[in-house]
Amino acid sequence: MTELAATFQQEAVAEAYRHRPPYPDEVFDRLVGLIVDEPRRVLDIGAGEGAIARPLAPRVEQVVAIDVSAPMVAAGRQRPGGDHPNLAWQVSPIETADLDGPYALVTAGAALHWMPWQETFARILPHLTPNAQLVVMGHGPIDQPWSADILPIIQRHSRKQDFDPEYCLVGAIQDRGLLDLAGTVRTAPITYRQSVGDYIEQFHSTSSLARGLMAPGEAADFDAAVAEAVSPYANDGWLDLTIQAELSWGRPTLAHRADGAG
Repeated sequence: MTELAATFQQEAVAEAYRHRPPYPDEVFDRLVGLIVDEPRRVLDIGAGEGAIARPLAPRVEQVVAIDVSAPMVAAGRQRPGGDHPNLAWQVSPIETADLDGPYALVTAGAALHWMPWQETFARILPHLTPNAQLVVMGHGPIDQPWSADILPIIQRHSRKQDFDPEYCLVGAIQDRGLLDLAGTVRTAPITYRQSVGDYIEQFHSTSSLARGLMAPGEAADFDAAVAEAVSPYANDGWLDLTIQAELSWGRPTLAHRADGAG
């Protein structure tokens, strides 16, 4: 596990996760629509604090949410829907998780980036129903008018200096022959109102801007710079964000090229 991936073991990072915007409701309609087999059980890998698992659990027979971080799972259990009877939590790397499929759908957010893809897919494939799909999702604000002002602040403080804005997780998995892509869709944009304070705090839920990685006083400097950048766009301390999600789905495979896995 890299140093940046290890930040998700920090309780402060797990706590800051609650400030991230939720997935649009359309995401869960589409996920349910991708389930064609019985039993209607879902495996959520790299589940974090359950941003996918918690809203999905009431709509299926069961969601098994697996994450390597105990603080993230503990946070998820305490958040709305975290104690739903259809939701089972497990703290484990996916490669050694206790799986009891079959699962009719597998979901994965950005945490899939940190996993060894070949080993991960080899672990889950025997536990899938015949038509089960892997759905890779991402979501967040789009068309932020303050983006140009925020970017240099992030670059100045980020611990990930090799960030590639053109990087495509699904494309990288496809390039290794590990996913037979069936479809990709973007949800309709929705408006999400968030306080400036919460907007700033969600940055500290990321691996590269966690408070625990910053020097003394650096987090306060970061927060002040972001607050100044977004203040012209705030209304009584609130920002209107435009949120959109992207879902890509297909069947994971074990065929891969000689240049390795993720």
